[in-house]
Amino acid sequence: MLEARRGFLLDAARLAAAATAGTSFNAQAAGSSYPFSLGVASGSPLPHSVILWTRILPDPLNAASAPPLALTLRWEVAEDEAFRKIAAAGSAVASPALAHSVHVDAVGLQPARWYWYRFMLGDAVSPVGRTRTAPAGDALPSSLKLAVASCQHWEFGHYAAHRHIAAAAPDLVAFLGDYIYEWGPYQLRHPQRAIRSDESFTLAQYRARYAQYKSDRDLQAAHQAAPWIVTWDDHEVANDYAGDIDERLSGGFAARRAAAYQAFYEHMPLRLPPPNGRFGSLRMYQRHDWGRLARFHVLDNRQYRSALPCSKPGRGGSNVVLARACEALRDPSRTMLGAEQEAWLAQGLHSSRAHWNILAQQTPLAQSSGVPIRAPDDGRFWTDGWDGYPAARRRLLDTLASSGAKNPLVLAGDVHTFYASTLRRDFNRPVSKANPVLAAELCGTSITSSSRPQGRTQENVERNPHMLYGRSDRRGYMLVELTPRGAQARFMGLDDVRDAGSGQAELAAFAVGAGRIERV
Repeated sequence: MLEARRGFLLDAARLAAAATAGTSFNAQAAGSSYPFSLGVASGSPLPHSVILWTRILPDPLNAASAPPLALTLRWEVAEDEAFRKIAAAGSAVASPALAHSVHVDAVGLQPARWYWYRFMLGDAVSPVGRTRTAPAGDALPSSLKLAVASCQHWEFGHYAAHRHIAAAAPDLVAFLGDYIYEWGPYQLRHPQRAIRSDESFTLAQYRARYAQYKSDRDLQAAHQAAPWIVTWDDHEVANDYAGDIDERLSGGFAARRAAAYQAFYEHMPLRLPPPNGRFGSLRMYQRHDWGRLARFHVLDNRQYRSALPCSKPGRGGSNVVLARACEALRDPSRTMLGAEQEAWLAQGLHSSRAHWNILAQQTPLAQSSGVPIRAPDDGRFWTDGWDGYPAARRRLLDTLASSGAKNPLVLAGDVHTFYASTLRRDFNRPVSKANPVLAAELCGTSITSSSRPQGRTQENVERNPHMLYGRSDRRGYMLVELTPRGAQARFMGLDDVRDAGSGQAELAAFAVGAGRIERV
């Protein structure tokens, strides 16, 4: 299934160069080895600046192919693809302490315009990336084209969805978590049934996993097409972890989490203060304004959450539980976001002047019961999502209602399924004046990661009347176009995730407006 991608990595391994001394890099002297094998990326755009990223690593499969010395890179941002008119330029140091990654804050740019950027190391020139700045704070853009993606397990398919994202030429990409999976590389019995092995625990292991993923040409193309805003979910660290607790209940999890957080920082175009070697925590929740058209509230629902409720004996992690049998579900003190992030979100919603308020977060907010609910304590729920934190969800929905923020729209991933849903305070009661629709929610399927049969998803939609649509048998992404008048979302599905050249089809489209979502 993955012969082409594996062939590329094998070719890269053959081209690995010996460690290079000094702070220069001569591509010709190093033979065919190329220092920018992981491509380039940009992200976190502001009206006058954008973050530029790359990592020096000639061989994606061999961390030792980069020299054990700091390297000085040059970078340029231009107003044209031919780099005739340079808008900004400078140098940056790629240090071994951060895996030779760099995060350049390219400042002095003009609002709401496209730029091209590249890095140079010796006589080697990186691929050219295309990026753009956000509109000025008081501007009202006519539209924003947003691509939304998540969950890209390497072994479960090709990244054809990223090729289609690049071809769609979005203004912005939002990635909602599970950029890597901590397991692998490993052997496959079947494309949908993997033998779990080679789990990452150390910084070197996480770095190797990112390098493997970022060697993919289609993923590189999506990064080169537009700036990204990103958040994480569990698999960047460990399956179903919650705060400082993993499913193994292991004593060394704090060190493992710090290593995973560092590797994430090293490989994402993040606008974060230099961590100075302290990766015990990273403030991932951030706010991004797109003029007065949209405000993105990018959430972190992993780092600060309470322990998962009613886990299996001797384990952490998720479970599927009956509501009446899990007392912790009724504990009002349990949190998904933590008190500080909840207050930050409330402030950002209350102060927003944007036409759209986008909650870019990991997992569906809509209730999803595995059985019909006939009484308040009915329902069978999966505890790793918001269903495991009903009091925290109610507080968030109350905040949406009281804030007065215009047109809240929730984006989600995690469950490898397309869903379109409406959100209200009480999912067990019909919509009414006392129980209005507070927001629309759009959940995207995975880039590659597998899901459950479509028949089970359809049963889930029929059991939960606030769900308008569900589709779990196709991999892909979402395209959302926002305007001051309304929004349209398209669910884009691959024909065959096992085919690197797969085509795609629009599976469903939805119009979203103030308090409504309907299929078109």
